[in-house]
Amino acid sequence: MTDNNSPGPTPSTPARRPVLAWALWDWGSAAFNAVVTTFVFSTYLASSLFVDPAVVTAAGGDPDDPALVRALAQNASTVGVALMIAGIAVAVLAPVLGQRSDGTGRRKLWLGVNTGVVVLAMAAMVFVEGTPELLVLGATLLAVGNVFFEFASVNYYAMLTQVSTRENIGRVSGFGWGMGYVGGIVLLLVLLVLFIQSFGDPATGGLLAVPEEGGLNIRLAVLASAVWFAAFAIPVLVRVPEIPAQERRVRVGFLQSYVVLWGTLRSLWRDSRQVLMFLLASAVFRDGLAGVFTFGAIIAAQVFGFSSTEVLYFAVAANVVAGISTMVSGRLDDRFGPKRVIVVALTGLIVAGTAVLFIGTSQAAFWVAGLVLTMFVGPVQSASRSFLARVAPEGREGEMFGLYATTGRAVSFLAPGLFALFVATTGDTRLGILGIVLVLAAGLALLLPVAARPAVIR
Repeated sequence: MTDNNSPGPTPSTPARRPVLAWALWDWGSAAFNAVVTTFVFSTYLASSLFVDPAVVTAAGGDPDDPALVRALAQNASTVGVALMIAGIAVAVLAPVLGQRSDGTGRRKLWLGVNTGVVVLAMAAMVFVEGTPELLVLGATLLAVGNVFFEFASVNYYAMLTQVSTRENIGRVSGFGWGMGYVGGIVLLLVLLVLFIQSFGDPATGGLLAVPEEGGLNIRLAVLASAVWFAAFAIPVLVRVPEIPAQERRVRVGFLQSYVVLWGTLRSLWRDSRQVLMFLLASAVFRDGLAGVFTFGAIIAAQVFGFSSTEVLYFAVAANVVAGISTMVSGRLDDRFGPKRVIVVALTGLIVAGTAVLFIGTSQAAFWVAGLVLTMFVGPVQSASRSFLARVAPEGREGEMFGLYATTGRAVSFLAPGLFALFVATTGDTRLGILGIVLVLAAGLALLLPVAARPAVIR
């Protein structure tokens, strides 16, 4: 079996341009991951701007007012339900779209189309004024953006083998992931300075002095993020060559694609069950990771009283910690193996997530627990990809990574659904973390019996 972790040859100068172009999509995608789903727009939807003004007035500025707490929890639950519905749509369609991305020979076209829909959904968020009547519109746009972002990611992951070799696929993939973290930091700082941080006048945000009334400064920040994503998505569509015609698989109809997918899964079940179990386990715990980022900012705002500015400060710190820990974990991966890294990191996530239930409302305590959470997220992601690279059969890496990407979305309704369930039944946003912890624990339990054996697909 080829050692996928040995240093590959340095790519030739011409090869670096497609790699950079490909990675810039990751850089730009931070506009959706960090700004929309994690730290800005989702938090905005869960704010008191979308609560009945009568309830806000009756609370008299008391953040612990029972009626206000229930109303805010309902907003968070609405966001959770919207993301759960989006997850179901992804579960039904993404596996087939991932399998077909190798067969149509039009990866760049569909990457462009799906990215374009995400950008349009982000741009439309500028119309979601901070009033209760527009909460459903905002949640709907968030759900649509999530669905098409996952579809775009399927095409993007499939293109990894077009800009790398077996010897450097890990480094190229890691470079893209790192670009995503750096892009998130840069964009969040730009938005903080231009639109969100108050510089003297509490009624305006940023150096542009955008009025905060109706959340205008937040909405314009999201609009700027849409432009950011669109701009950095262009290079991959221009610079990365399409897959050669002779290497494309025979095209089949949409429904027949399910038959092809079923055949691949049957082969894995028969000959490489350990790999199939890893795909299942990773699908579950990666959904838990998504829940950490999606709902962590909501918990910070509603339970610990973080302002929009403070959420962004935390976001920047979280990206720095995640980036550093991911790079360090790469060395541990090589020395101890990816499974051990994943197990330790998931255990750390479960412990830190549970700790959030017992730290009261101290912002300092949340900073510690929250940064510990983010410290373990990157290592799980990178070690999971490394695990699959080590067991992928020669010549089938693209297919395996495509299956990895699509199965990872097939259960993407679990964390949002459980978060919404715990919040709706208890009326306490903090307890939504229990749903995320349960998903992480389930993923860990599924991973423990898995052995790293090479895959065989017939």
